[in-house]
Amino acid sequence: MITLHEVQLRRGGKLLLDGAHLSVHPEQHVGLVGANGCGKSSVFKLLLGELSADAGNVSIPAGWRIAHMAQEVAVSDRSSLDFVLDGDAQLRETEREVRAAEEAGDHLRHARALEKMDSIRGFDAPYRAEQLMHGLGFHQHAMQVPVTDFSGGWRIRLNLAQALMSPCELLLLDEPTNHLDLDATLWLEQWLRNFAGATLIISHDRDFLDNVVQRIAHIEHHTCETYTGGYTSFERVRGERLALQQANYEKQQRQRQDVEGFVARFRYKASKARQAQSRLKALERMQDSAPAHVSSPFFFRFPEPKQVHTALLRLHQADIGYGNSPVLTGVNLEIQPGIRMGLLGANGAGKSTLINGLTGKIPLLDGTLTVAKGLSLGYFSQHQLEALDLDASALLHLQRLTPKVPEQQIRNFLGGFNFHGDGVLQPIKSFSGGEKARIALAIIVWLKPNLLLLDEPTNHLDLDMRYALTLALQHYEGALLVISHDRHLLRNTVDELYLVNNGQFGAFDGDLSDYEQHMREINNPTRETATSPNSDKRALRQQSAAQRSARAPLARKIQALEKQLEITDQKLRDVQSRLAEPSIYTPPQADELLRLVQVEGRLKSDQRQAEDTWLTLQGELEKMA
Repeated sequence: MITLHEVQLRRGGKLLLDGAHLSVHPEQHVGLVGANGCGKSSVFKLLLGELSADAGNVSIPAGWRIAHMAQEVAVSDRSSLDFVLDGDAQLRETEREVRAAEEAGDHLRHARALEKMDSIRGFDAPYRAEQLMHGLGFHQHAMQVPVTDFSGGWRIRLNLAQALMSPCELLLLDEPTNHLDLDATLWLEQWLRNFAGATLIISHDRDFLDNVVQRIAHIEHHTCETYTGGYTSFERVRGERLALQQANYEKQQRQRQDVEGFVARFRYKASKARQAQSRLKALERMQDSAPAHVSSPFFFRFPEPKQVHTALLRLHQADIGYGNSPVLTGVNLEIQPGIRMGLLGANGAGKSTLINGLTGKIPLLDGTLTVAKGLSLGYFSQHQLEALDLDASALLHLQRLTPKVPEQQIRNFLGGFNFHGDGVLQPIKSFSGGEKARIALAIIVWLKPNLLLLDEPTNHLDLDMRYALTLALQHYEGALLVISHDRHLLRNTVDELYLVNNGQFGAFDGDLSDYEQHMREINNPTRETATSPNSDKRALRQQSAAQRSARAPLARKIQALEKQLEITDQKLRDVQSRLAEPSIYTPPQADELLRLVQVEGRLKSDQRQAEDTWLTLQGELEKMA
């Protein structure tokens, strides 16, 4: 197995690891997590031999081959298929041996080279490479396209395909899902579950980690702690450990205060001096317990949006595409205030095209787009990062939008996105992709939108920022349409799912689990005949799908009511907390007191109505089940 023992590592004077331990057993899948800049990628460089430890030992079994996913954008004139095949170095070497023996007319050597080619599955390598590329979203016509003709995101996908093509005992993957859509992410999960070697994966996608890894290695405070299970299990166990650590710390602080108080009172009294000195020495020997720093550096909320009482955007019989080639036809869509939609569909199916049509970025080929008066649109895509002024600071970006707002107010706001002090004044050209994404999101939140269109908003964001974004979207009261491969974000922020497929747009009857199962069946098609023993199972699956489809509208309404109740409960708690303050009952606060009492009554009424409706719908759903 691979082991890191008492490893110390510095980069540019910054201490990353100090006395760190990590082990990776054969065939074990391990997730490597931690805050940005903690040293995760440096661990990969240690294993690849690109860095040396300042202290400690890094042990890798002799003969272990290590494959890794390159982060640099590939530059090559070779076809994409050849580029992926280059990942199998042994294949390329054997191909050269076959050609050399053939050119030399050495039949024995040629026969041996062909035998070796067969033993390494070289003859079916192009087929296997094509399967990898199909799974990652490449169409057949893209196989012979030069690498340089692809965009940066697609070249990163080619890097991933090349790594998966490499025979190895250890596979290193750094953010493999960053440039994948949900369909490709699901395919990759399935591929990794079937992979026989060991894997070490850096990822900020919690569902991906839950579905792929058996252990989590967490880098924090220059050390590496390991936890059994996926990310959700790690989060629970670590939370329990930190809670216990915090309790121990608080207990120790109380003990310290008691001792210090005793010493302060009696150290100069003759009758108590010996006891005081004894306790003082015990105090000096007391080992400090570090307080648990569990609060995220990110916290923000969307301001209450301007109310609009008609459909914010409406597409009617719209054909959307580029030039004269429609990607989607006959689209009918109404985005009403408060709706929360998630878009599903394979890469290239037209999800981003639909959003471009909604925003007016591309003109409709046919049909109509109606925009409500009073619409305030917040649109996020990776192109928003490219539109940022790299020579401007985060502060200047917001000052240009609202020049009359005091600087301190903007600084306070940017603090919720973890931009503090002189950091808000620095030009963003030196910022990482994650920092630029946070600035783009901050701009959207600052503009108080009543409709959010988010196209892969979590790319480049770490787990803390993804969590903060999820919380903010849960409390957001405007309309929301999201494209994302982050299932945790979708599951916790949207109420309705829609599918873009084969040039059509429509509601998806089911939840994310149904969609995942649907994609697994597509990725692993079975060739069952009507007379096969599995035909009954197929009929049962079809019947189950039909039942889920019938229950889906009710389930969506119940889910929407539950989110509405959560928001109402929070508002009610806020109002009641304000009413519990003694100052609210003083004469100057009479008008505010009256307003709060009225708001409390209205919220309680809304709460009762929502609960009654929820109970009725829940009963109907149980009858259908």
